[in-house]
Amino acid sequence: MNNANPSPNSTRTSLGEQLIRRKSIQSMTAESANNAGFGQLKRSFGVLQLTMISVGATLGTGILVILGDAVPVAGPAIWIAFVLAGVTALLSAVSYAEMAGMVPVSGSSYSYSYATMGEGVAWICGWCLILEYAVSAAAVAVGAGQYVNQTLEIFGMDLPASLASGPVDGGVINLPALLTVVAATLLLARGARESAIANTVMVMVKIAILVFFSIVAFTAFDAGNFAPLLPMGAAGVSAAASMVFFSFIGFDAASTAGEEAKNPQRDMPRSIIISMVLVTTVYVLVAVAAIGARNWQWFESAQAALVMIVSEVTGQPWLVLIFALASVIAIVSVVLTTLYGQTRILMTMGRDGLVPKAFAKVSPKTHTPVVGTLIVGTAVAITASLIPLGELAEATSIGTLFAFALVGAAVIFLRRTQPDAPRTFKVPFYPLTPLLGIAACLFLMFNLGSNTWLVFGIWMVVGFIVYLGYGRKHSRLGALAKETYRETLKTK
Repeated sequence: MNNANPSPNSTRTSLGEQLIRRKSIQSMTAESANNAGFGQLKRSFGVLQLTMISVGATLGTGILVILGDAVPVAGPAIWIAFVLAGVTALLSAVSYAEMAGMVPVSGSSYSYSYATMGEGVAWICGWCLILEYAVSAAAVAVGAGQYVNQTLEIFGMDLPASLASGPVDGGVINLPALLTVVAATLLLARGARESAIANTVMVMVKIAILVFFSIVAFTAFDAGNFAPLLPMGAAGVSAAASMVFFSFIGFDAASTAGEEAKNPQRDMPRSIIISMVLVTTVYVLVAVAAIGARNWQWFESAQAALVMIVSEVTGQPWLVLIFALASVIAIVSVVLTTLYGQTRILMTMGRDGLVPKAFAKVSPKTHTPVVGTLIVGTAVAITASLIPLGELAEATSIGTLFAFALVGAAVIFLRRTQPDAPRTFKVPFYPLTPLLGIAACLFLMFNLGSNTWLVFGIWMVVGFIVYLGYGRKHSRLGALAKETYRETLKTK
């Protein structure tokens, strides 16, 4: 498909035909070369930067922010919940690695779905990713407020209740969450290379503080805290795994960097696998250390649990101050990289015509989609400042799980339809691995609460209305005449 906008006189296809229209990998790659005329991104990421994006979007979220909410659900078996979530994510990650090597563009699973299952499924996937990324960034930013308060308490101060939480929790606005998103948005708008450098530094800081926490917590380790291991039963572990799964979305963020990677076919699969192994290992280590240091019931009333453990175990305010400040830096890193992924997916959807083209425009000065970044940052900042953490985290997980299941299906589709296409990475034990990945994602989805499913259902209905009202009418692929569309598929 060429880069020119389709003629307004093109014959519009029926809804059914348009929903199953697919984009060839070659046309996607060709469009990504100059972003379909909307301005070019700059290829500046190597395997280190890509890995740091993945780790930055993942490491810290489940431990620093959601741990206090998840432990009462699973009990001492919270570490098993992290293993279950990690294995599920890893099964999906290897499918992502294969697809990232074949489709080196910025759309992540949205683009993979477009190339395999058509525009309808691609839209559903993209709509899920919007929920996944925007709400994930907001959820993590909400957790920043807890650490800011812990830092202030060291000096005998705290934020006024009206500025510490949103209306649902009795406040007016969560100011720390708002400022966290604003800071990440402004840094991201400056340029991808600058953001990557800042993120790499912040990732090193978060790895250091989590290793430090583990050392401190193991000095107060009590094996008796692990009995009984399953006070809530296996159902509690499954529910907790579903809750914390959103903290494993980082490798999806790395897959959105396809148009800014120097060698995407080689480096993106490597960065995805390396980051997943690293993150899962650290999560399990910290979870075991935390439960070893404190009885699981202690977490029910804990805010910023890791900071509290460091404070109680060491009794040294200066250590607590350093840890709390470093934790805020770690949270900013997660917000930065999840916002990055969101803007790149919307950029890809914008050049396809499914969302307004303002999201696709790239600044010639910064080589970033500045307008799209500011729009996303504003929406996330408002959400983070008004809505509590728990509701946000579960809403993110369900969108993530659905998108990951689609990537497994995309791998199976391309293996059957294009078995000889070049692949820089292949899913091991095919087709068992992608099938297990799909099954694991669906299992965790069905362990989420009814309210989460209700929110997801409403989101899908809204997405369907938006597609019919805007996406269907402006789709560049849908506007192509049948003969022209067939030409785009001749070279696979």
